[in-house]
Amino acid sequence: MLIGGVVAAVLAGRDNGEQSAATKTVRGVVGSEKMEFFADPQVVDALAAKGYTVKAEPSGSWAMEDLDLKGYDFAFPSSKAPADALAEKYEAQQPLPRPFYSPLVVVAHRNAAEVLEANGLVTLDAPHRGTLRMSAYLDAARDDRTWQQLKGAEKYGELSGTLFIASTDPLTSNSGALYLAAASYVDNDGKVVASDADVERTAPLLRKLVTVQGAQQSSSDGPFRDFISGAGNPLVLVYESQVASLLAQGQGVDDLTVLYPDTTATSDHTVVPLNDEGREFGQLLSTDPTLRELAVRHGFRPQGATAEFTAATADHTDYLNQKLTGVRQAPVPTYEVLHEMARRARG
Repeated sequence: MLIGGVVAAVLAGRDNGEQSAATKTVRGVVGSEKMEFFADPQVVDALAAKGYTVKAEPSGSWAMEDLDLKGYDFAFPSSKAPADALAEKYEAQQPLPRPFYSPLVVVAHRNAAEVLEANGLVTLDAPHRGTLRMSAYLDAARDDRTWQQLKGAEKYGELSGTLFIASTDPLTSNSGALYLAAASYVDNDGKVVASDADVERTAPLLRKLVTVQGAQQSSSDGPFRDFISGAGNPLVLVYESQVASLLAQGQGVDDLTVLYPDTTATSDHTVVPLNDEGREFGQLLSTDPTLRELAVRHGFRPQGATAEFTAATADHTDYLNQKLTGVRQAPVPTYEVLHEMARRARG
């Protein structure tokens, strides 16, 4: 299914009498969190100026392997593991272009964040920003701790039931899988899960993290929109880019607090070229200054240049940890191991 926003943006430019320079049409499947980027009229114009029209279709990153990509020029999952699996399947040449990235964060309402701080699970260091102590949180999850067991929670009626972070389905969604990668790294004493024994040892905790949630959505967009609207769980795992994009648009939630896990996983948005046109397109996203600037406007961190993100988000340091101070990046297991972890977690 072609996303209508892309088509509308291209046609709008032509209706205004602008001459499109686009000479190549490239078709690809992309993680749903990047659809707004490709539907942005400024992105459409910047690509047209370089000779491209992009037909982007949404897919869960982990669901891409089950698609028939014959006739496509590229796939654009949200991290390296599914990208490597696709590259192997379609014999794509390494290295793969990685235009931008985004760390995982947890969004919380202020009441929830302050209760977690009072109980030693969070450190708040700015009006709308803090650090989630992953080891302490995982201990709470292991013990099936409820909000009612946390001091101070009794003041807030919305804080009830089992304490958990809402995430996406790890079998189909990149953010859900990366959540397991970060949690397993902490649970495995700071070592990446790499063997059957490691998977077996970490499986009980990962299963708790997932099964406590009940039904999970397949895209991070849904839980984030639910949170912003005031519905859903008090704690939601999202990409930093979703928060940064919201702030760049001048939107916000008065009591929004962004919690950076002290051990997190980074979503390396990786282009898998399926032909020469796809590779040229991936390189363009990585190197073109205008497209890099627009990626930042959509909340992504361009590879190799922290200054671009820092400058663009200077007004939002109350929310964003620009330099990721105090945040450790957990290595992500191989595709096979991560998929098995997700399968075991889902039961």
